[in-house]
Amino acid sequence: MEIACLDLEGVLVPEIWIAFAEKTGIDELKATTRDIPDYDVLMRQRLTILDQHGLGLPQIQEVIATLKPLDGAVEFVDWLRERFQVVILSDTFYEFSQPLMRQLGFPTLLCHRLETDANGRVVNYHLRQKDPKRQSVKAFHSLNYRCIAAGDSYNDTTMLAEADAGILFHAPANVIAEFPQFPAVHTYADLKQEFMKASQRELTL
Repeated sequence: MEIACLDLEGVLVPEIWIAFAEKTGIDELKATTRDIPDYDVLMRQRLTILDQHGLGLPQIQEVIATLKPLDGAVEFVDWLRERFQVVILSDTFYEFSQPLMRQLGFPTLLCHRLETDANGRVVNYHLRQKDPKRQSVKAFHSLNYRCIAAGDSYNDTTMLAEADAGILFHAPANVIAEFPQFPAVHTYADLKQEFMKASQRELTL
């Protein structure tokens, strides 16, 4: 059996931190793993900015509640689930994910957790494990699954490399240039074709 491993933000749903930055007008919060490869550096920067502006989890969740999956994402996930086991491997947080995952039909999601105080202030974050996307693919391999992975950012590239086939989707030019070994596509129609090419089975649209 083959497993499709997908990143979440930028691939199926909007970038949550960018949406929150646009809502609050705090440009520094627009930085993502497309810009800062070191996830710990990025998250420490985000937590510091939230503190400086007196913002916490409730304010972020209010913005998330207004977001919808990217155009075509729901149909793509439905298409994929008929042909593969589908797992979302994301560096988002369970405290963020519920409204968006509901709209996607609740595919399996492996991500992280936030730590908040009684007032909703985000005091820390807890990774599931180091390099979790790659480690997840390794674990699936240990169960004799074949993995095809798609993502858009620096933090996806170890997952793509570990997978039997890796695909860049909606990736920025800098990531595409640095990782030419992965095919890069920008539409769900082309992404379907890449999954079909990568599969060892005879799949049709």
